Amino acid sequence: MKTRVRIVAAAALMTAMLGACGGSDSTSDSGASDTTVAAGMTELGAGEGAVNLIAWAGYVENGSTDPKVDWVTGFEKETGCKVNVKIGNTSDEMVELMQSGEYDGVSASGDASLRLIAGGDVSPVNTDLIPNYADVYAGLKDRQWNSKDGVSYGVPHGRGANVMAYDTTTGTPTSIKDMFDPASKWAGKISVYDAPIYIADAAIYLMATQPELGITNPYALDQTQFDAAIEALKAQKPMVGQYWSLYTDQQAALEKGTVTLGTSWQVIVNLASANNKNIAATKATDGATGWSDTWMISSKAKHPNCMYMWMNHIISPEANAAVAEWFGEAPSNAKACALTADKNHCATYHSDDEEYFKDVWYWTTPTTECLDGRTDTECVPFSEWVNAWNELRA
Repeated sequence: MKTRVRIVAAAALMTAMLGACGGSDSTSDSGASDTTVAAGMTELGAGEGAVNLIAWAGYVENGSTDPKVDWVTGFEKETGCKVNVKIGNTSDEMVELMQSGEYDGVSASGDASLRLIAGGDVSPVNTDLIPNYADVYAGLKDRQWNSKDGVSYGVPHGRGANVMAYDTTTGTPTSIKDMFDPASKWAGKISVYDAPIYIADAAIYLMATQPELGITNPYALDQTQFDAAIEALKAQKPMVGQYWSLYTDQQAALEKGTVTLGTSWQVIVNLASANNKNIAATKATDGATGWSDTWMISSKAKHPNCMYMWMNHIISPEANAAVAEWFGEAPSNAKACALTADKNHCATYHSDDEEYFKDVWYWTTPTTECLDGRTDTECVPFSEWVNAWNELRA
């Protein structure tokens, strides 16, 4: 992120991550409809006057964070749907909030979406009612984290790879082995994402170093494979100088040099490099984890028409370009790239580079039903990933 506009925008987002984002932090029952309507919508009706959302900070901006950053006000005027938003700080929190039945929709990451589908908390989405869906990159449609048995459960918001951030004065990492090998020159100053889903990174390391384990999908681990991943993480632990969950923490550590290599997001690297020109990013040659968030509609939505209108709006070229640039990610709508203020934005985030994303394993909720297609064994579900991670971090 070389331009001042994007640096300032992302810096403001760091502040927003710690508090509320644009929009009201309340819910509305205005025009509440039957709670089963969302499951079988075949046509749009009139808006119910409000839509209650759960979202990551920076995804629903109405100008209150930055007057120049607003893709909500126009939507409200056009549809008559007042946008109320609750900021979710973690995927676990978002799942719990959706289970309350008080919200119409959520911007779910892949480590939440399948849980919401399995729990019956979200409904299938009729993409015929969302005209802008036609322009979404094909690589984001009908994937494991946003569909089930060929049925779509949402619209893609954007995507990104989990890159390796590093200090160029210490050398250039190339492989995920640099994050796990005890002989790594970065040992002791490695920064790791503090979440159970990071176990998948260990699985990718094992795919590269222990092919005999037979791992073909880092989110589909049988007990033997899972145990091996946990052992890899235990071996990595003495090498770790920081476990981060707030990305302002990793940004600060990179700038100060207290960590010199770490699992990161491009937006963090862009911010850190603005203050320390030695910070750069690369994607591991052996593959990487990544994320593609999905807007999903609650199975108990009280404002389903407004929610459908919101899903169409947020992936429109105009709104999708604005949110992608503000948050620091690749947009999901192919037409958004022509509308970003920084004309290099989509190149920076590899928006239309399917080759770049070919070996990116997007966050997906692990289930007992193996996501790699195996039927002769059960895989370790996400609940056990959570337990193992908590034990590792204790």
